[in-house]
Parts: sequence; C-alpha cells; structure tokens
Amino acid sequence: MAAPAANRALITASLLMATLMNSLDMTIANVALPHIQGSVSASQEQIAWVLTSYIIASAIMTPMASWLAGRFGRKNLLLVSIAGFTVASMLCGISNSVPEIVGFRLLQGVFGASLIPLSQSILLDINPPERHGQAMALWGAGTLLGPVMGPVLGGWLTDQFSWRWVFFINLPIGALALLGVWLFMTNAVIDIRKRFDFLGFAALIGFIGALQLMLDRGPSLDWFSATEIRVYLIVAAICLWVFVIHTLTVENPFFDRRLAKDSNFVAATFFAMATALLMFSSIALLPSMMQGILNYPVLTSGFLTMPRGIGSLIAMLVIGQLVGRADTRIILGVGMSLTALAFWQMIHFDLSMNEWPMVVSSFIQGFGIGLTFVPLTTLAFSTLPAELRPEASTVYTLVRNIGASVGISIMQALLVNSTQSAHAGLAARINPADPVVRADMPAMFDPGAVPGLLALNSEITRQATMIAYLNDFRLMLVVTIITVPLVFLLRPAKAPPKDLHVAAD
Repeated sequence: MAAPAANRALITASLLMATLMNSLDMTIANVALPHIQGSVSASQEQIAWVLTSYIIASAIMTPMASWLAGRFGRKNLLLVSIAGFTVASMLCGISNSVPEIVGFRLLQGVFGASLIPLSQSILLDINPPERHGQAMALWGAGTLLGPVMGPVLGGWLTDQFSWRWVFFINLPIGALALLGVWLFMTNAVIDIRKRFDFLGFAALIGFIGALQLMLDRGPSLDWFSATEIRVYLIVAAICLWVFVIHTLTVENPFFDRRLAKDSNFVAATFFAMATALLMFSSIALLPSMMQGILNYPVLTSGFLTMPRGIGSLIAMLVIGQLVGRADTRIILGVGMSLTALAFWQMIHFDLSMNEWPMVVSSFIQGFGIGLTFVPLTTLAFSTLPAELRPEASTVYTLVRNIGASVGISIMQALLVNSTQSAHAGLAARINPADPVVRADMPAMFDPGAVPGLLALNSEITRQATMIAYLNDFRLMLVVTIITVPLVFLLRPAKAPPKDLHVAAD
C-alpha cells in the first residue's frame, strides 16, 4: 500500500542509506586489505577471510529474509538488521586479530543479508504502481553507487586516518537510516503461518560452511594430507546429500523443486555463479597486487579500482536502451567477450608498467560485467511462472554469493601456491658462484652479505608473486572463454517479466 508523500520521501531516503551502507561494504574494504593484513598479522590466505566471511554469511542468511519478515514484521526486521550491521561494523573497526575481524564480518553478513531484499520490496510497496520505475531507478543507483564509491572512499579513509575507518564510516550512515525507519515507517501485516524448512536450511548451511572452510584452510594445511580438510570434505558431502534427498522427498522443501525443472533458470543461475566468481576474485586480487608488489599508495589503488565501477554504471545505463530491442543472448555474449578481453590485457601486466593498463582493463571488465547483469537476470526469470519468481530470486542471489566467495578462496589459494612454486623455480636458477650471474647482479643483491641476500630474496619473492597473479588472471581468462559459448544454450527471452524484482549485489 502506497505511503503518504511526505513519509514516502523520508522512508526512501532511509532505505537508500541502508542500501548504500550494505553495498559499500562489498568493495570498501578491498583496498584496505593489505593494511588490515599487516595490522592483525594475517597471512595471504587468512586475509581473504575478511571478504569471504561477509559474503558467505550474507548468502546463507538471504533465504531467511522473507520468512523473518513475515514472522516478525518488515519494520522490526529492518530495524534489527540496520542496528546489527552498524554495531558489527563498529566491532570490525576495533578488532585486533584475525578471528575477531572475521567473526564480526560474519555478523555484518548475517545482519546485512536482509537489507537489500527488504529495501527493494518496501520501496515497491510504499510507491503507487506509476512510480515503481522511478523507485527502482533510485534503488538501483544506491546499489551501484556503493561499488563505484567504495574503492576511492576506502583508500582515502585508510590514507588519511586508518583502515579502521572503512568500518567506522557505517556508524553515522546506519544511525540516520535507523532513525528514519523507526520514526516514519509502519509495520506490515505479520504472517505467522508461513512455514520454513529448517532441516533443509541447516543442511545447506552445513554444506556451504564446510566447503568454505575447506577452501580457506586448505592452502595452509597442505589440503587433503590434513585430517581437518578431510573432515570438512566429508561434512560437506553429507550435508549436500541430506539437502538434495530432503528437497526431493518432503512436501514443502526449502526450495521449490519446480525451479530445477526450468532449464533456462538453472543454466542462467550457474552462469551467474561463474560471473560472480570472476568479478569478485579480480576485485579482491588487484588492490593487494597494486599495494604489495607495485608499491602504490592505498589512495592511488582506490582510484585505479574506481574505473571498474564507472564502467558498470555506464553499462547499466546503456543496457536499458538495448533490452527488448536486441537478443539478450547477444548482449550477454558481448559482455562476456569484453570481460575476456580485459583478462587478456591483465595477463600482460608487468612490474614496470604504468597505471594505464590497469585503468583500461578495469573499465573494460566493469563495462563487460555490467552488460551481463540485466540480460542474465532477464534470461533466468523469463521462462518462470510469476509465483516462483520471489523464491527464484533468493536462489539466484544465494548461488551468485557462493560463486563470489568460492572464487575468492580458490584464487587466493592458487596465488599462494603459485608464489611458492615460482619462488623455488627462480631461486634455483640463481647460482652466486656463477661468474656470469655475479657480473650481471647489482651490488645491492650481493649474496655474500646478509643485507644483499635479504634484498635478493625480496626481489625474487616480488617477481614470483607477479607470476602468481598472472597465473590467476590466465585461469580467469580460460574460465571466461569456456563460458562464452554457453550463452547460446539459453533460450531467448522475448521481453523482461513485468513483475521481476531481483535483488542486486
């Protein structure tokens, strides 16, 4: 039911602040990761948990948003979500160890999971039908503004104050959003009859949690040679088996079985998972590369990451003119091809390059990813009946978040392993006793003195790490190239569904 005009404007402003706060946290911490890593003495694979813990907690809790809203009321859930997210942000900012910051990032994900779907559905409800387009345009701007502003804002806050301020910045935003929702929003009718499949949900949590722990802990424990990793694998397999069997046999499963029968939805959802894997992995890798081995200041790395968000924003503006006029599969294919072009450029990065290769490849990748979002969503939902779309939206968002989290973990694990292998290979080729090597070696790398030996090892590590980054980019390029032909396995969508409202990440 539409709200009065005065309240509508104030509620909209409050919801947009909550949405912006949530979307900012998807990217604002990325450029600060090297500083967080040094502050809490984290290893390369451990620092990835700061990103994956947030994403995976959000993915797990997203399916509960609808049930919790029906059980306790949307206003109550929104108030708890905003307050919890704000407090968790403060706790992240005062953390002094890896377990603390990862635990509080998990809390951020738990409380933040409901913000995107709730804000979207409430905006649709408080506006009359003729204003839905404007409302969704505002909401979309809020979700896109975060990724655009995040890297630069995070870099500036870290440079001027400290990395802790990338979390403290949420406090004033959260307080204003909380006050606005509390004062101006009314609660919708509570539906306590809505059932929730807790066994299916628990099995899904077990599978996702065990899989994520296996991927995150694997590099430091030598994978399956460690009992802990084997236990995670067994738990993940058992939970997946329980989830599948339970979903196939119970009357009211966690996810409607009819979703699995729609080939377009299934194919597009896995396509979205691959896209999220590529996008979030590269977002996580680039800031650490720029600051760690190219020695860029944190603010500069923030500015160099910004073109990705600008490219996505421009693509979203362009796509509105193309959807409905061109085959969505062709648009999707063009977007993935541009993404492949960006990764091709990235495998040619080197330690002596200037900023422009990163700016150009980042913009192209952002534009390519932006071109895929709306067409992929359109293809995923175009063949589904209207009553399945709300639940399909939850599944779609969940799978994308899993893809993002798993992708970051895999790429970080490969980065660590590749760095070690490349370091061993490069070091084996340097023989200090070889007169040719000694003749070409700068005096600062003299292996006969301790400072020279340390400097030499540092440079070998730097070169090896660059090789490892290029190996990751090369793998992303291969995945993208393999994915492009799969676009044409999807059935074309004649027009976007009129009642499609899918939460964006």
